[in-house]
Amino acid sequence: MTLDEFIIQNESVIRIGVFSSMLVIMGLWELLAPRRAPKISKLLRWFNNLTLVFLNTLVLRLIFPMAATGMALFATNHGWGFFNYYNFNPLVEIIIAIIFMDFIIYLQHILVHAVPALWRLHRVHHADLDYDVTTGSRFHPIEIIISMLIKLATIVVLGPAVVAVIIFEVLLNGMAMFNHGNVGLPKIIDNFLRLFIVTPDMHRVHHSVEDDETNSNFGFNLSCWDRIFGTYREQPRKGQIDMEIGIRGFTSIKQTSWLHGLLLMPFIGKMSGYTINRREWNDTNITEE
Repeated sequence: MTLDEFIIQNESVIRIGVFSSMLVIMGLWELLAPRRAPKISKLLRWFNNLTLVFLNTLVLRLIFPMAATGMALFATNHGWGFFNYYNFNPLVEIIIAIIFMDFIIYLQHILVHAVPALWRLHRVHHADLDYDVTTGSRFHPIEIIISMLIKLATIVVLGPAVVAVIIFEVLLNGMAMFNHGNVGLPKIIDNFLRLFIVTPDMHRVHHSVEDDETNSNFGFNLSCWDRIFGTYREQPRKGQIDMEIGIRGFTSIKQTSWLHGLLLMPFIGKMSGYTINRREWNDTNITEE
């Protein structure tokens, strides 16, 4: 059995294994060396955030039984997509496919911040009053469905190998859990790593209540996109410890931490000013970093 065949045949085990391992590793790290003191009960947040993750997984399985892996196999069998028209070294193809799909995720992330209706969905992710490993998987089911449709369209155009899609999704999930961790790295290590990947301190800026900081550092995996397209921000104005996490106006624990509040959030309240080009922060309050 080749490595590709092993990965394909054991996809579910690999996915569950990586998710569970990252949850345990990051959870213990957060417990032993938290970057910030939590505002509310960790048990409450973890129960509701992980219940939402379970619900999203169930919804995806019901609507897209074969999901991204099935689409990649279908595209390969029918000769669809860029990689099915040209011959690449398998390793080179996997690397290019992962980089391209990561770029699409970056663009998608900007899209959900730019379109008010999509921001209504995405603010479920941002309204978490604390920031930890479970925040990285906390999304509204409708956003998860839209994300999957974008992913399927990308696979049809790109035509990547099935193994490339599996590796990408496992990497993306693992990295999202890592960079949403309530942990910190020594500055010299953080500065080096963020040249290549998104670190917790880098992405935490994106969860600031300050909307200009929210609309920065959109990357989930590779950090290069924010640098290339001018959306990179090194640190929040108030620093990692004093910055406020969440969205202004969303301070109720019932609304931001309980499952029913998360599911209803996109459909209630007025549109906030966090969507790109609708900034409401005051220029006079900005100080040099």
